Amino acid sequence: MDVVMGYLDTYVFDAIYNRAGALTATEPLARTSIVRQSLSLFVFIYSYIMAFYFGTAGLSYKLIYDKTQEKHPKFLPRQRFMEMACASRALPAITLMTIPWILGELHGHSLVYKEWDKYGYTYLGVSAAMFILFTDFCIYWIHRLEHHPLVYAKCHKLHHKWIVCTPYASHAFHPVDGYLQSLPYHLAVYVFPMHEYVYLALFAFVNVWSVMIHDGEYVASNAVVNGAAHHTVHHLYFNYNYGQFTTLFDRIFGSYRKPTHEIYDRSRRNSKTVQNAQARAIDDALPSLEGDAASSNKQKLQ
Repeated sequence: MDVVMGYLDTYVFDAIYNRAGALTATEPLARTSIVRQSLSLFVFIYSYIMAFYFGTAGLSYKLIYDKTQEKHPKFLPRQRFMEMACASRALPAITLMTIPWILGELHGHSLVYKEWDKYGYTYLGVSAAMFILFTDFCIYWIHRLEHHPLVYAKCHKLHHKWIVCTPYASHAFHPVDGYLQSLPYHLAVYVFPMHEYVYLALFAFVNVWSVMIHDGEYVASNAVVNGAAHHTVHHLYFNYNYGQFTTLFDRIFGSYRKPTHEIYDRSRRNSKTVQNAQARAIDDALPSLEGDAASSNKQKLQ
């Protein structure tokens, strides 16, 4: 991140802080100031993630998303706008919570390095694979623990409000939930070395991936990759397919559920018979997820 902040300081933030110093008749905050770094990081990260989220999810919705899914009985009225609003409320808090990790990187406490050949060129690819496996393992367990009845309603339930997702659901979390599931991406560079550009590229990739697994376009039936079809199963049936990138840990720890043919077949997927069966299965699963409160609420609605 220091390479990004170096460019931003030179071309954006130096002028802003110098101007602020002149207006207040005080010494401009130095580049090494924790206060300046924290403010600059918040402005940059929040601006980046909002632009990236709305840009990537917007393109996916316009060009890829199967909009007939919006006729599903579990698709909420104005859901797309609710997802956008949820993400917009969550992202400032998530940004604030991640700043300490990035400050640690800027101050040399992480294992991010600059020299391409420091560990050999082969290691660049190895470290990328390690990043995917490490974060996939950590997110699997964070995600699975968030489905425990004692935790689910307090933290993760909001994201499962979007049972039939649009790409805008990708970042529509409770702030604590979003932070916890992003934590392994920051933690990785404190566990093993990564080149700064490899790390930045992977950071962009994980945000694109998050949109892709919520876009409802099941382009490949791959048993290893935890793509949109597998993640759709997670949103429909809750207690399966907790992984982020692969199905490896779901298979090892017994939570894998293979997407059935109607997930891949668009005509069957949009069948009212299939959709109504999915809706009934969801209604049956909710009480065990949310405990007595869900059962009580369901009875009140009947």
